Amino acid sequence: CISSDQRKEDYVSILKKSNKPVSSREQIRIDGVRDGILILPNKEYRLILQTSSINFELMSEDEQDALIDTYQNFLNSLNTSFQIVIRIRELDMDKYLKGFKDRINSNDELIYKKQAENYVDFVGKLVTNNKILTRRFYVVLPYKATDHDFSIVAEQLKQSAELVAKGLGRLGMQTQKLNSLEVLDLFYSFYSPSNAKRQPLREQTIQLLKEAYL
Repeated sequence: CISSDQRKEDYVSILKKSNKPVSSREQIRIDGVRDGILILPNKEYRLILQTSSINFELMSEDEQDALIDTYQNFLNSLNTSFQIVIRIRELDMDKYLKGFKDRINSNDELIYKKQAENYVDFVGKLVTNNKILTRRFYVVLPYKATDHDFSIVAEQLKQSAELVAKGLGRLGMQTQKLNSLEVLDLFYSFYSPSNAKRQPLREQTIQLLKEAYL
């Protein structure tokens, strides 16, 4: 049986910098996550937006030129810096196929079940020798505070996020602010991809982190 203190230590360790002298990944220190905002040392904060993508190559030359001009105007309108992160991950097809099989078993139509079983068999063979990859795009907004008033930090980052969302909207892109669990899951999948697949983070993680940091 694992105590609540031990579970708390396990979850908090997700956010701690590695003590290993040699690491293949560059580590960053995170003091906490609150309302979807990363709390870093030295009064630094980060807000992360997930964005949709557009297929630039399929556009006509005129459309591409117009998009470039719009993007340039968007950059010139910003009063803050930002970082673009592209995350490429292997799709968890086992989980997808399991959910599909569960739906098959709950359906009584024999024709539908047969077609669905053939589909599952086809996809299973397809992914045996081929990895299915997904790409996700993020915009990271920074903020350097002069004090520890979190309400001011949250308001400033909210304003920056709204400005970026409007600018990207003019490019035909949708944005969504990551919540605390999604932020933690993003870092968790970076640093422990195998564990993230076997043991995904749950809502209980957020409560444990609040108890540890707040």
